[in-house]
Amino acid sequence: MAEREIRTVLTGGGFFEGPRWHEGTWWVSDFYRHTVSRVTADGQETVQFEVPGQPSGLGWLPDGSLVVVSMKTHEVLRWDGSSLSTHADLSEHCGGHLNDLAVSATGHVFAGDFGFDLMGGGDAATASLKRIDPDGTVSEAADGLQFPNGSVITPDGGTLVVGETLGNRYTAFDLAPDGSLSNRRVWASLGPEVTGRTVDEVLGQLAVAPDGCTLDADGCIWAADAVGGRVVRVAEGGEIVDAVAAPEGLGVYACMLGGEDGRTLLMCAAPDFYEHNRAPVREAVLLATEVDVPHAGRP
Repeated sequence: MAEREIRTVLTGGGFFEGPRWHEGTWWVSDFYRHTVSRVTADGQETVQFEVPGQPSGLGWLPDGSLVVVSMKTHEVLRWDGSSLSTHADLSEHCGGHLNDLAVSATGHVFAGDFGFDLMGGGDAATASLKRIDPDGTVSEAADGLQFPNGSVITPDGGTLVVGETLGNRYTAFDLAPDGSLSNRRVWASLGPEVTGRTVDEVLGQLAVAPDGCTLDADGCIWAADAVGGRVVRVAEGGEIVDAVAAPEGLGVYACMLGGEDGRTLLMCAAPDFYEHNRAPVREAVLLATEVDVPHAGRP
């Protein structure tokens, strides 16, 4: 694996998540400051708005408005540049906190949830992938996923790939223009099938725990490894073809390719992911390094 210089872009976060590159700047959520911010390449942060219900995944609809997950209220909110409104309420479909999302070029939003009470020590359980249609209608697009998390859509708009954080794998679906999913299959197997009931039992078996992720122009996924303190570049089939380790004492929980040439890999890092540890302090950081293959581009 190539040696790379890692630089610090921003300090003082509670827990950064959902990083995106959009219109020449980074965007990022912070769970425990309850903020969504723009961050310049040189680390100047401007808070855009607050999400009291804890923000996570971010994306843009075809009309240019921003959608953001409100984790604890199980909503996807829409920000038009000046005010927040409810785009969809997913409460009846969630078994735990709502989490990350991906938006297709046709305006369909796909979001996963934890499936169980992760922070409260609940037993691990599967969850569904939710689809929000452009008119706000919510349905379950797929079920039986083991913590559906970071997701990517291929540049042609025809494939959705979903990371299963507690499943050692990425799962792919054919994505139709109407938002329907079909041809479910394993896109990358990252380790053996996971068994066990408690979160600790499951975490102890994971070779890679795919968290927030980003797709590059060669069709590989850079994935934050939530148990490995690193980001890994995964090829279809499951081979890890590159990796970047975080500085000692930090885990990485999301990443995104961006920058002017698409080759800057931004990483959301913190000492751990537990709410009782992260919420009272400001130890989360944004890190960055340069890679060879740029971002794949928006579908």
